[in-house]
Amino acid sequence: MAERRSTQSAFRRALLTQPLAARLALDELLVARRLLERCQAGRRLPLPRPRTHLHAPRRGQAGDAPDEPAEEEGPEPLATLAVHVTDCRVRGVICTLGDLLLDVIVRLDGPIAQDTDTYGRTRVGAGGQAANVAAWVAALGGGARFLGKRARDPAGRILAEELRARGVELAGPEVESATGTVVSVATPDGARTMLSDRGVSTGFAPEELDSAWLDGCEWLHVPGYSLVRSPLRETALATAALAPRVSVDLSSTAAIEEAGLERFRETLASLAPRIVFANEAEAELVGRIDAETVVVKRGALGCVVLSAEGRDELPAVPAVVVDSTGAGDAFAAGFLLEGPELALDAAARCVAKMGAMP
Repeated sequence: MAERRSTQSAFRRALLTQPLAARLALDELLVARRLLERCQAGRRLPLPRPRTHLHAPRRGQAGDAPDEPAEEEGPEPLATLAVHVTDCRVRGVICTLGDLLLDVIVRLDGPIAQDTDTYGRTRVGAGGQAANVAAWVAALGGGARFLGKRARDPAGRILAEELRARGVELAGPEVESATGTVVSVATPDGARTMLSDRGVSTGFAPEELDSAWLDGCEWLHVPGYSLVRSPLRETALATAALAPRVSVDLSSTAAIEEAGLERFRETLASLAPRIVFANEAEAELVGRIDAETVVVKRGALGCVVLSAEGRDELPAVPAVVVDSTGAGDAFAAGFLLEGPELALDAAARCVAKMGAMP
């Protein structure tokens, strides 16, 4: 086992000397190898223990969308490398609770010009933090289930089919209502702003929750967005009580302030998460976080992992950043599946293209 880890570490160090396209292609083979090594037909293998040495993400992810011209993207991540092997279950299901939104990503060519045209590129597809994480879990070879309230309008049906096509199970109530939309505007310097209308998502009430939707769940991942508005907040608390392990991403300082800092802290404490993800601003705002592992994301500087083993500072993997929207989503998926190496690999693939989904 030690020899295998040494070989894999040497291989990954060698990858860093290769062009990005080669690194991504070779890393995808590693994902496939991990899946096949653990796979035995007809039986479920034991879930690996979660590692406390966890990794850092890097900037660049977003909500999803159709393919862009090749010159606008880095190498396309292995969206289809959810290696599907008959009767092979590598691990339990990672469930995510929250929003499935229409994600509109705008990448500007220059500053916004007042009272006239501003040019750029746009992509439209499925998004929302919970949906993004679920899609990345599936793309990385894990079992993924999105849990949330969805609308039966045309947009809602299209987005649900897109998520299913990515290998994600969908659960939750469907109603005659309107699907939400988030518009992410990215400027050439890498800055971004998100304009959000969450639609039906926040109306998910506790009495609509079916405990069967948590069958086989090993992790419940809850974005901070799911903790700031009722009745979704109360549903998140009820769902967490049914899950064996919970992780939380603090998501947004604006969302935390909207909910009220003290109320948000109380909600977070009630969830009793094992892992909490936050960027530096979110961590500073919330202050002391009681969790087994706290991961502070630092963008291009990597991340800091705080756990019982101490403090680890981990560098980001070098990548050509095309789109920095939602950089933590692919990272969180990889982190929950296998820890730092897979988290960093997923984030590198994500930032090399436009859109947060694989």
